[in-house]
Amino acid sequence: MTWTMPPETAPQERVWMAFPREGSTLGETSAEREAGYAAWAEVANTTADFIGVTMIVDPSETRRAKTMLAGAVEIVERPVGEFWMRDTGPTFVLDESGRLGAVDWVFNGWGGHAWSNAEPDEDMARFIAGLAGAECLSSELVNEGGGLHVDGAGTVFLTETVQRDPNRNPGIARAKVEQEMARLLGARQTVWLSQGLTRDYDDFGTSGHVDIVATSPAPGLILLHAQNNPEHPDHQVMALIKRELTAARDADGNPYEIIDMPAPEQLRDDHGWVDYSYINHLVTNGAVIACGFGEDRADGAAREILAHAYPNRTIAMLDSRELFARGGGIHCITQQQPKSVT
Repeated sequence: MTWTMPPETAPQERVWMAFPREGSTLGETSAEREAGYAAWAEVANTTADFIGVTMIVDPSETRRAKTMLAGAVEIVERPVGEFWMRDTGPTFVLDESGRLGAVDWVFNGWGGHAWSNAEPDEDMARFIAGLAGAECLSSELVNEGGGLHVDGAGTVFLTETVQRDPNRNPGIARAKVEQEMARLLGARQTVWLSQGLTRDYDDFGTSGHVDIVATSPAPGLILLHAQNNPEHPDHQVMALIKRELTAARDADGNPYEIIDMPAPEQLRDDHGWVDYSYINHLVTNGAVIACGFGEDRADGAAREILAHAYPNRTIAMLDSRELFARGGGIHCITQQQPKSVT
């Protein structure tokens, strides 16, 4: 049996999310917490205009969720630790007959950060697999959904500093990771990138998730984060990654066309260098739920690039600064479930 991870552009059944709960990630002040709740709710309510959304809600937050979420958003109660569903939930795949599978990676709080609340999420992927009617595919690899992207034609994109992180998979060889990607995602080719963005190595970071760096909207094509200001350390980071992707070949031996997506002009916030990136968008049925950053020129340019890369889809751009302030973007808090035949 061969399992394959469909690209996000493939038809989808629904999108899964987790509602925020109080803790260090959400914020210390009432204003910070309210802003976090509002950011998650806006993504859910907007996405629900295009596809069914199921929100996993900790019982402590049920009343708030029912108030803030649109009626179209389905609420399922169960304990929630972290609320980055891309990472705590399953990675969905299909077999040759179109049957649904759900990969259950080991989640250890992005390398075991002291602040992370990973324990309630240890069986989140298995729980969602049951709700979705998917076969649960267990892996011993410590990994998150934000740590990989596929091109829909046999290639998976990874970073060395996530899958080979000594706090995730100490001493693991590339070949072992690649075997898991082949077994569970159907990958025939793995493209390894050296690292992720600078901010992602802070204490609240993921140590280099690829889904904020590069994505493939179609076979043979890569959208790549571009930091054009040499004052930002990601200027050099992205120059390295672009060289690596220029040299990369897909599963059929062909080079990629690379389209730069320039970052917003803002370089820093109260905590240091920002990692604002338009790459971290969700593609779903008929729409792209995209990150915006309150800059008309940069947001407008990103919207045009996305419209060209994903023709015949509505580009719904949401201000994502509150998401990024907490460590991620729209792609990080959502997980798509592809349509299956059963």
